[in-house]
Amino acid sequence: MENFLTNLLGEQTVLFYKTFMEQKYYTVIWEGLKWTLGLTAIALIIGLLIGIFIALVQISVLPKKSGFLRSCWYYIVKFLKWITRAYIYIIRGTPSVLQIVLMWNVVFANATIDRIWVGGIAFGINSGAYMAELIRAGIQGIDKGQMEAGRSLGLGYGQTMRHVILPQAFIQMLPAFVSEFIILIKETAIIGFIGGLDLMKAQDIIMSRTFNALQPLLIVGVCYFIITSLLTVFMRQIEKKVNVSK
Repeated sequence: MENFLTNLLGEQTVLFYKTFMEQKYYTVIWEGLKWTLGLTAIALIIGLLIGIFIALVQISVLPKKSGFLRSCWYYIVKFLKWITRAYIYIIRGTPSVLQIVLMWNVVFANATIDRIWVGGIAFGINSGAYMAELIRAGIQGIDKGQMEAGRSLGLGYGQTMRHVILPQAFIQMLPAFVSEFIILIKETAIIGFIGGLDLMKAQDIIMSRTFNALQPLLIVGVCYFIITSLLTVFMRQIEKKVNVSK
């Protein structure tokens, strides 16, 4: 048994060296890693911007219908509330792979745009629906007295939200944002459906060329594990600091 394991380990070591060192397939993994991190960063930024906008719309108070301008603003806010609520339900109720394929084959079918941007937009739109709920909950978790205090100091609603409420809410939401970042990293594995060169696609390329499935899968798994573990440690450090600040 020991000889068998020794021989197997030796064969796998030789195969690893030939595949990733002599044939330089490590460069494919490196490109896939850069693609995955870049795609995730784009999606996170887009999702954050969408999430902030939707959260602010959802928590906004409908103005009174007194006068023409106020009535117009009332219906605009009401429409935005309805459309953003529908957006959240639709995005959260459909699979990510359907959204990204639809984005590539329909929305950007005739556009000359790189796959990483199409993927970033698709994942960002998907993430925005979840970010919106995180941000809304974070804002509503801030004591209402903070808004009243800001208004009593002469600040408008927008100024109070920007300078008082949102900074506090974002500190509380940082762990949730890191969790969303981890989820996004793992979700990008489906970008291969539109030909994106992420880690999983890199593994697929190596496997199809070398007929070696085990080692590329293990290396990709280790890459995902290291990234998510580092982010998890970072998230725990943030949680400790947030709890201390309380």
